[in-house]
Amino acid sequence: MELHIFWFVMLGVLMAGYAILDGFDLGVGILYLGAKTDDERRLLLNSIGPLWDGNEVWLITFGGAFFAAFPNAYATVFSGFYTAFMLLLFCLIFRAVSMEFRSKHASPVWRKSWDIAFFVSSTVAVLLFGVAVGNCMMGLPIDDRMEYAGGFLDLLRPFPLLVGALALAAMAMHGAVYLCLKIEGEMQNRIRNWMWTSFGLFMTLYMFTTIVTLAMIPRSLHNFAQMPWAWGIVLVNVLAVGNIPRSIYLNRPSHAFMSSCAAIAALVALFGVSLFPELVVSNLDPANSLTIYNASSSEKTLHIMQIIAFMGLPFVLSYTAAIYWIFRGKVSIGKFSY
Repeated sequence: MELHIFWFVMLGVLMAGYAILDGFDLGVGILYLGAKTDDERRLLLNSIGPLWDGNEVWLITFGGAFFAAFPNAYATVFSGFYTAFMLLLFCLIFRAVSMEFRSKHASPVWRKSWDIAFFVSSTVAVLLFGVAVGNCMMGLPIDDRMEYAGGFLDLLRPFPLLVGALALAAMAMHGAVYLCLKIEGEMQNRIRNWMWTSFGLFMTLYMFTTIVTLAMIPRSLHNFAQMPWAWGIVLVNVLAVGNIPRSIYLNRPSHAFMSSCAAIAALVALFGVSLFPELVVSNLDPANSLTIYNASSSEKTLHIMQIIAFMGLPFVLSYTAAIYWIFRGKVSIGKFSY
């Protein structure tokens, strides 16, 4: 595979891995205030406690690969989105702090404050991720010097906010299905209601966002004529989304979770197909768009990185698999719980 395409695909793999793995624990944060008692909230935290920090390795790896493979695009995106990224980092950091500090003191006010902080930071982080995807789909005001010519409020357009709402619904659904795998007893019955509600919201926003995307961004389909195999991704996405309510109805949460993972991976793949070969689309002049060719590092750098990726990725996958195997099964509140 040509090196530029290889690294475009690799970024997609890392993005999908992060969306799937950190997606469910961000989803737990979105649903968090639905827990009624202190013990229930501790159960929710324990369900993701051993996993969330390992999940974020995928985001760090994505950022490192993006910087090394496509430095011009990295510089444009991170300088243009500086305020948004600082807010995102604050949310991710504060989310971790909320989990660690919440149970350090028994005061109801103390715990309630950190509970709200955990919910808000999780929700805003997912919203920002969705808004970023929506802006990438619509295009950004990139000038001929590869610089972002807008401001922070220019990112909060209706379509990116719609994609942000879709991301919130998708992660809430993903988190609810995950919780059904980890929680048992009376609370699991309420989590099933969360699954149906979040799926209903996701399905509504999914169909509406698809219609709006096709109407507002016709170029999102331009690669499907040259790459007819991409319709297979659409089929996988439709089948995966359709199997989620079927699995919930049949009380097969593991099947629903795998379908949710497949649906998220397919959505990331469709996002990549719609963009290719652009990384950052300019809505000022298409000639200003940053592509996998004019924004990349040298061929030698990409080749060296490819070798490192082939050596390092098995360790990341092995670590992830080991952690999930060790902490499999239902969760409970014990001596070392959150």
